[in-house]
Amino acid sequence: MNEKANTSTRKKQLTHPKQEDFNGRQIDLFQSLLCNTETERDSLSNVFDLWDSIPRYIVSRQQQDKWRKAGTFPLLYEIPFHYRGRELTATIQPAAIKGKDGIIQAYFPSANEELIEDVLRKIATIQNNGYYNQKENRSGVVFTLHMVRKELEKRGHGRTYSEINLSLEIMARSVIITSMADGKDGEFTSNSLYLNNLFKATKSRIAEDPNTKWFADFHPFASRALDELTYRQFNYARLMSHRSQLARWINKVLSLKYLNASFTHPFEMRFSTIKRDSGLLNGYTLLRLAVAAVDTAFKELHDCKPSLLGNKTEKKIIEGNRGKILDVIYTLHPSREFMAEVKAASKRQAIASNCPKPINKSNPRLIKQGV
Repeated sequence: MNEKANTSTRKKQLTHPKQEDFNGRQIDLFQSLLCNTETERDSLSNVFDLWDSIPRYIVSRQQQDKWRKAGTFPLLYEIPFHYRGRELTATIQPAAIKGKDGIIQAYFPSANEELIEDVLRKIATIQNNGYYNQKENRSGVVFTLHMVRKELEKRGHGRTYSEINLSLEIMARSVIITSMADGKDGEFTSNSLYLNNLFKATKSRIAEDPNTKWFADFHPFASRALDELTYRQFNYARLMSHRSQLARWINKVLSLKYLNASFTHPFEMRFSTIKRDSGLLNGYTLLRLAVAAVDTAFKELHDCKPSLLGNKTEKKIIEGNRGKILDVIYTLHPSREFMAEVKAASKRQAIASNCPKPINKSNPRLIKQGV
């Protein structure tokens, strides 16, 4: 592959968020999490309905290294998936990054970048760090590398400043295109960078103004979620405690879809659906190993603290001729903690949907974190 193929000669003037973008109704709602204490609030963040349903961090660094060594690094990576019954395709164009040695390498966003995005989103829930401009359909976050590194370390995913900077560069230069399987344009089609408008606080800028921070705009689908309130509160601390990327994916799916979680309403997931929509099992050459990876992910959701799943997950294997596995049906039972979290998330969403004016900040349970 010619890894210079993704470079662009276009230069876009960076536009700083306006002061009023930090105080509008939509960002106020995004930052007001339903909880009882600051400690509880620290464990919460938001998950986006459409944006977090797109398999966009699925190419591992290990796979990318193999492609480089073989000289087969692809210019694009396509992954079909379903979103609420609709057939969509995500097409990812890798970022071209020049290293300190002057060599240009292509990078697809991977699990490292996913963790960084989740941290940026968490930082955006803190007052004066997140912003939203409805007219421009623009939302984002202001931050420092130290804030990102400190949060990663706090959640058990320590990274160096160099690694964080590389991940930000990858997200700021990687393009993701979503399209309908039938080729039609519509509300689920988009062509955008993962992070738009990335502004770096260089040493020279910091010397001029010690308070200078980085900022980056989120993907347009994330901004739409802020506008339409199609995001839900969930246990971010639990998400970040998972070691498996697949466990994190299932966590987000359940946080978005298992809205009637109770002892009398189990949730069913199929292996075929997980494989299709996560994109994280395509690297397995043996089906039994892919099934084992799913089993391990569910065990992680059961064993984590606080647990997401309660009783042991039921597993039904559907076999064809000669014992060939056709599919696996998993029946999930929620933990008490997860049931309480879902109820709180639904109540918070109802409050936001019925809130035509800026929220009442004296409400003791809708807590905003300041700086």
